[in-house]
Amino acid sequence: MTDTDFPQFNLLTGKLRSTKGALIDMDGVLYDSMKYHTLAWHKMMTELGLPVTRDEFYLYEGMTGAATINLLFKRHLNRECDCEEVKRLYAVKTRYFHELGQREPMPGADRMINALMSAGIPRVLVTGSGQASILDGLNTDYPGAFPDNLRVTAADVVKGKPDPEPYLKGLEKLQITPSEAIVIENAPLGVRAGKDAGIFTIAVTTGPIPRIEFEKEGADIIFPSMDDFADTLTKCVTLL
Repeated sequence: MTDTDFPQFNLLTGKLRSTKGALIDMDGVLYDSMKYHTLAWHKMMTELGLPVTRDEFYLYEGMTGAATINLLFKRHLNRECDCEEVKRLYAVKTRYFHELGQREPMPGADRMINALMSAGIPRVLVTGSGQASILDGLNTDYPGAFPDNLRVTAADVVKGKPDPEPYLKGLEKLQITPSEAIVIENAPLGVRAGKDAGIFTIAVTTGPIPRIEFEKEGADIIFPSMDDFADTLTKCVTLL
């Protein structure tokens, strides 16, 4: 840790003393899966003839599949999809995702979770994903970290991120107030959702999105990697 790290170290330590729950995103935080999600989205959309880039899908991370599809259809085709069309297209994207890669825990995420557990801070999964292949692996990769009753997924929300709805639902599950929680995110839209829910929001830049995008959304602290965040969090927890 360098001298310039101490302000955020002190800020995080102080916040953890009043924290009664951590609301944690999944893709790009617990799993190094965004590289596969973005490739799958790009392949599916380009096959439809839509002029999209792979990197733009990093910016949509946190949105539900239906919201992502409708965003691009409205932009490029001037229309939305009906429910059946959304299901069909999302199924194609899901198939491509499975073909592209395996479930890969994010380096450092296990240490992050262990630090929160050792501090006795309950954890809620808050994800816009509905990928059963990853959700089903949580109990294996992060044993005891996310009980089934402490998960908010795409199946539980109507609006999804960037609306604060998913994080508000996470607060409800723990029966705590926004001031008693922290959010851990890797996507600008997820940061926006956390901040709009009134929660102290930590951004971890595990993908190619530049730091400035997280600053624009008002992230309270920004870490350059999950390993760096895990290192700092572990040190903070020892002082609680």
